[in-house]
Amino acid sequence: MDTYEYFGEPVYIYSLKEGINDGFLTPFKVKQIQTTLDYYVYTPDDTIVEGEVEAGKFYDETDFNRIIEIREREKKRVEIFMSQINQKEKTLVFCANQAHALVVRDLINQIKISKDPNYCQRVTANDGELGEQHLRDFQDNEKTIPTILTTSQKLSTGVDARNIRNIVVMRPINSMIEFKQIIGRGTRLYDGKDYFTIYDFVKAHVHFSDPEWDGEPLEPEPKPIPPAPLPPGPPVPPGPGPEPGPRRQTIKVKLADGKARTIQHMMATTFWHPDGTPMSAQQFMEMLFGKLPDFFKNEAELRAIWSAPDTRAKLLQGLAEKGFGRDQLAEMQKIIDAENSDLFDVLAHVAYALAPITREVRAANARVHINTQFSAKQQVFLDFVLSHYVSVGVEELEQEKLKPLLQLKYNNAITDAMKDLGQPEEIRLIFSGFQKFLYQTAV
Repeated sequence: MDTYEYFGEPVYIYSLKEGINDGFLTPFKVKQIQTTLDYYVYTPDDTIVEGEVEAGKFYDETDFNRIIEIREREKKRVEIFMSQINQKEKTLVFCANQAHALVVRDLINQIKISKDPNYCQRVTANDGELGEQHLRDFQDNEKTIPTILTTSQKLSTGVDARNIRNIVVMRPINSMIEFKQIIGRGTRLYDGKDYFTIYDFVKAHVHFSDPEWDGEPLEPEPKPIPPAPLPPGPPVPPGPGPEPGPRRQTIKVKLADGKARTIQHMMATTFWHPDGTPMSAQQFMEMLFGKLPDFFKNEAELRAIWSAPDTRAKLLQGLAEKGFGRDQLAEMQKIIDAENSDLFDVLAHVAYALAPITREVRAANARVHINTQFSAKQQVFLDFVLSHYVSVGVEELEQEKLKPLLQLKYNNAITDAMKDLGQPEEIRLIFSGFQKFLYQTAV
């Protein structure tokens, strides 16, 4: 049905860009994912389970799950995005067709952490009333199950599920209209939802560069005038219809032993305004949280402040008073994929675009200096502290954590700690003094 023909010309046009600028849509980040099996050429060590493979043919994204199926490839893709998402967040997965959506549903349910059998469900045209019930439950923000839906075409439009946090694209999107509709599933506002994430396996993000992405609704193409009907002739007796051609069998290939284990992937994260324009991490953060307060003049001053427990605590307190508390910093940490890094890396990345370094790497760099400037027994204790820092975070370096760490290391025998490390004041200096080595500029 032609909407323009049915309703007539629009009385008022409210464009996508206006909706964005008025604050009705959320920004998003895109994880662009490539694997070493994005393309496939058959080799004799692989097993053809069904169908006939064409020797030497280069199978690409448009062929997968339509002409050829490689289950190990789909399993790897599912493992990648399931390891990245918060598995408690509502997620839509767009698949090549209904059969592919079924395969992906089963793979997700095999990998999931949840014990609920309805964690992931397929909703396609063939799923009937049961699929509609799964969709209603998914749209209900009071319900958490199902958490993930797989689909092919059905859910690209008409789904009002405001709490969708992740959209996974596992099939090519050739239509700008459909691309807008799919992205629109995630842009809905919801309490506590500041952004959403697109996991893009098929280079769908290139549509953001298309001028049509942020245009006004397209005018319908004029319909051709149908030719005048011919006068009726004598009735023609029905004859035999054409024989239906054989349905092409989907090729199913099982990779040779070891190939599945060597599938590698590369991931890049980019940030996008809802209107499809790219943003820096700093712009993205400022859009969500506001501008970072000017508590330090440059990178060197930030390092110096962060290197001592007392000045670091004052900085964190000042940030919290300006709306950048621990929860906000942790969310920023998650946005830039730095959960294994120090909160220092969040501030340095936003303020100075420094690449985050993991806590494990910081600890390894610090040990080089610790091993030359502290006694053997002091090194053992500081290594214990570093292990807690790596596994928990910078909060393990707060001055208030010194006594619990000593008690844990020395089984509540503080006197034993003093024998190894010295008097209380000396221990405090050891604990605070070594921390500067964690934040020195890498040579």
